[in-house]
Amino acid sequence: MFDFIRTHQRLMQLVLLVLILPSFVLIGVSGYTTYVSGDNELVKVGDSAITTQEYDQARRAQLDQFQRQMGTAFDPALLENEPTRRALLESLIDRRVIIDVATNERFSASDAALRNVIANTPDFQEDGKFSAGRYNELLAMSGLDSKMYEQGRRSELALDRVLGPVRTTGTVPAPVASLLRQALVAERTLRLASFDASDYREGIQVSDEDIAAWYEEHKSEFALPEQVSIQYLLLNEEAAMKNLPAISEAELKKYYEQNKARYVQPPRVDVSHILISVPAGANGEAREAARKSAQEIADRVAADPASFADVAREASQDAGTARNGGKLGWISHGMWPEAIEKAVFALEKGKVSGVVEGPEGFHVFKADDVQAEQGESFEQARAKVESEVRRQLGAEQFSDMASKLTGLVYDNPESLEPAASALGLEIRAADGVARDRLLSEDEAGKNAASAGQHAAILEDVRVRRALFSSAVLADKQNSGVIEISPDTMVVVRVADRKPEHIPELAAVKDRIASRLVDERAAEAARKAGEAALEKYKAASADVLPEGFSEPRKVSRLQSQGLSKPLFDAVFAAGTDALPAYVGVGDETGYVIARVEQASDGSSVDQGLLAGLNEEIGSAWGQLEEQAVLRALREQAKVKILPEAENAIKGEDQNS
Repeated sequence: MFDFIRTHQRLMQLVLLVLILPSFVLIGVSGYTTYVSGDNELVKVGDSAITTQEYDQARRAQLDQFQRQMGTAFDPALLENEPTRRALLESLIDRRVIIDVATNERFSASDAALRNVIANTPDFQEDGKFSAGRYNELLAMSGLDSKMYEQGRRSELALDRVLGPVRTTGTVPAPVASLLRQALVAERTLRLASFDASDYREGIQVSDEDIAAWYEEHKSEFALPEQVSIQYLLLNEEAAMKNLPAISEAELKKYYEQNKARYVQPPRVDVSHILISVPAGANGEAREAARKSAQEIADRVAADPASFADVAREASQDAGTARNGGKLGWISHGMWPEAIEKAVFALEKGKVSGVVEGPEGFHVFKADDVQAEQGESFEQARAKVESEVRRQLGAEQFSDMASKLTGLVYDNPESLEPAASALGLEIRAADGVARDRLLSEDEAGKNAASAGQHAAILEDVRVRRALFSSAVLADKQNSGVIEISPDTMVVVRVADRKPEHIPELAAVKDRIASRLVDERAAEAARKAGEAALEKYKAASADVLPEGFSEPRKVSRLQSQGLSKPLFDAVFAAGTDALPAYVGVGDETGYVIARVEQASDGSSVDQGLLAGLNEEIGSAWGQLEEQAVLRALREQAKVKILPEAENAIKGEDQNS
């Protein structure tokens, strides 16, 4: 809802930080001396240090966490960059500073506080209340016992006492909140006129000299990372289905008969009944009396079948069906004893049976509806039968081929040819596979992996990881079988390797020409827009020039899709004399905004403002926390040693 606060977070933080930081300059903290300091120190924090060993351990924990969260989709290369390593080291410094303060100030968490936090943890609750059973179950699943968990949780609560109160009790000064609120809800009503670069492309000429000069000045922009051209074998359902053996007519008919229920619905009857029950162990006299009663009912409903449901409600001793007029529903062969089925399936629709003896007593049945066997004959279902048989054979063949493929690529590590020949697979080729991505067709050429039908497979992090492993990249060996999904496997090898390089001019000439045309078209659009802007400014304020859109209202809470440069220009425009005109250009052209009205936002939907103070307060609290932490770091005399830069760059500290 408050996209402006989120998208302009750095600006908001800068504004607030200027107001907050002076309050904490004089905060004093003391050092901590109980940490083990090693020879390979990266950062000094008071009297202790963060060592290479601690940093490496944190990196391993970070790697394990990502692997658990992302599974096989995780690419370790995501963490192999300076910003990520620097962020990790900074987080270790912050935590060490917080631990020092908590220890020196003897912060702790009481038993009552610990119980309250655990009891209010949603994961440990059932129906909104703490559940001891769920608590113990989840801890067991995590490999923890209650003592271990509670000790760790108590420590976290103690550490949270350092900055938690700062974060949660920050109060935005009323004048600041008022000014921010006014800035966020202020509105402008405007119209737009666009000068699209695409309308100015026609007639633009670019010479070879222009292209060569641009290339020399910008060639570094075309630098390509290390890349490989590859060969690969793909085993999927399509490949497994290619060389299936012929299926005889007899085999298809046999499958049809074995699975006939899938193609043919057997005859069935929608039946109702009236039951006169006979208790277990009843003597002959009791059975005869029940039979006589059933016969009387049978004669009665035979004379008037339409009364069957009413008679069932009145006389049937099957309490479960009597209330529904005796309805039993549809039955097919094999559901009931043979004698009963024979009587029921002999009935025509609407007809009533005589007395039929069954295990529970004597029945009178009525056929409410009758359906004969229906479905597809073998000839009618033949195409479906063949397709299903082929799929089953294909699945079996896929499993067999997958097993053979594993052995073949292992036994012949330097070529895909033996596996391809033995299994009837095609050796495919693709170019432009880098460690972190597939290069575009412009970068890699017509056979770019990114433009091929198997781009999604070759983009898989497991494939790229295998290609840049030492055995595959340096030794040109086959990878192992990589399972992309249960029905898709791939084996890859490196055919050629290209180091990081800048392409020759001939390879990028067309791209440069297109880019120059785009730039010159955008420049032409900008000039046309700027000329129009001057004309509009000089024209009468009462006249609306042609080409402007319908009016729209924008605010910092609702930007209506305006680009940031245009949005900033609109709100920077003076509002003393309206309309005011402002223009902004970019690579797509030039846009002029005619600002027609300015308001304080009093008409803004109050629902949008419901959480505004909370959002501002939250941002303020976070910045107060950062300001305190920064002051604590200064007081702790945090010193980042030269060895830390080596660690951030990924250089071996032990070499």
